[in-house]
Amino acid sequence: MNIKISKELSRHRLEQAKEDLAASKMLYTGKFYKSANNRAYYSIFHSIKAVLALEPIDFKRHKDVIAYFNKNYVNKEIFPKKLGHKISEATSLREDSDYDDEFIVKPEETEQQIKTAEELMKLVENYLEQN
Repeated sequence: MNIKISKELSRHRLEQAKEDLAASKMLYTGKFYKSANNRAYYSIFHSIKAVLALEPIDFKRHKDVIAYFNKNYVNKEIFPKKLGHKISEATSLREDSDYDDEFIVKPEETEQQIKTAEELMKLVENYLEQN
């Protein structure tokens, strides 16, 4: 993949992350917390994939995308170490929201999920501008 295509793919993925984040906020406002968790997680996921598009590298499974990002970006402190933990929490909350019929969502957990998505998106935007 050439550099131009990688950058275009990266921008496309970041736009998807922004759309997911906007949807998450609307769902949160409407008190649809499980759905808001899902969209916030996907904002995080697409933000990570925007970074990986510059290499270019991709994976089929979410856990592989996140593991690669943590190993090659968080552990090397290209992105703050605290993000690795927040991304892990976001993943668990999304899985519980999506797959556990008896899971009860706390609004403050959803709010934190959205804040994590916002934080990562800002850091990714800065990273993409510099690279």
